[in-house]
Amino acid sequence: MSPSLTVRRITAEQGAVFRELRTASLREAPYAFGATLEDALSADAASFDATAADHAVSRTAGTFILYTEGHPAGLIEARLDQAGEHRAFVGELWVAPAVRHLRGGELLVDTASNWLAAAGATEIYAWVADSNRNAMRFYEALGFGPAGEHRRVQRAPEQVESLLVWHVPADSGAPAE
Repeated sequence: MSPSLTVRRITAEQGAVFRELRTASLREAPYAFGATLEDALSADAASFDATAADHAVSRTAGTFILYTEGHPAGLIEARLDQAGEHRAFVGELWVAPAVRHLRGGELLVDTASNWLAAAGATEIYAWVADSNRNAMRFYEALGFGPAGEHRRVQRAPEQVESLLVWHVPADSGAPAE
């Protein structure tokens, strides 16, 4: 029997769950995120509570949590771009290694993309470190392609990340699997 996967938007009371998932992601893949494990561990629990409360109700930013058999196992953040009409971003995607084979990452991206498309996004972007070939292949398999922008990774200036884009089809709200 395969475990069931579900994705739900974070609730205002899930600051501790958000902190648990964020620190787990930074422990397992410190190279993949803008923050460091030290940042997350030294942050006041109230900051995680505030983010959860905001992302639970915001019309421009949301965090979605992956559950397997009812247990938190991953997350993604989604944000409408305030500078560009119809642009949106997904990021901070992480799925626990033990459940990656279950395609939870795809479910997270699909859910976040549906939410962003419903809010009017027609282009969804993701910054991915060029050295993170697994993440690059993952996004490409979901239909994301190069947007032509590159930048230095702020906390590791010797590394470069590329901007990927997925164009929301007029008749759909999420990347095809």
